Amino acid sequence: MNKYLHMHERWMAEALALAEKALKAGEFPVGCVLVGEGGIIARGSRMNSSGKLQNELDHAEMVALRNWFDARRPGGEITCYSTLEPCLMCTGALIISGVKRIVFAYEDVMGGACGMEFRGPFSVSGKNMAERCLYNSAEVEIIGGVLRKESIRLFKSFFSSPKTHYLKNTLLERYTLQEV
Repeated sequence: MNKYLHMHERWMAEALALAEKALKAGEFPVGCVLVGEGGIIARGSRMNSSGKLQNELDHAEMVALRNWFDARRPGGEITCYSTLEPCLMCTGALIISGVKRIVFAYEDVMGGACGMEFRGPFSVSGKNMAERCLYNSAEVEIIGGVLRKESIRLFKSFFSSPKTHYLKNTLLERYTLQEV
């Protein structure tokens, strides 16, 4: 068991509170907090998962990163707490921004990128490039399943609502609704 579990649960509870607010606003229930220097340095929740401005850019992690950058907060060792496993876009942005640890509650079986293998040979203009691994070079720690049941409860509520159209009839919806 991770010796930091209590600390991870404390910050994940903050992310869950943001996800619950998002759910009440009719948004996909993802909340994210960035923690550094002993406290929260930025917050974000999923925005524009429905309505006129619907898009796939306003993920909770991206909103939190934007809030962190806009506030010109200092760097240091930053941990991201998200109620859903970050997607490829968010994982890449977090790592490139210097986040050293990604902690998530619920695995995204459809779009989560934290368990992906980011290594393999590739070529550019016929030149074979060395094998690369995004995580190893950045030394990022990934921890999943922190307050997982609490997060699943929010996603079940979201997918059970007749008002919900976002990600309906997807693998994530089916997987979530069958979770105990």
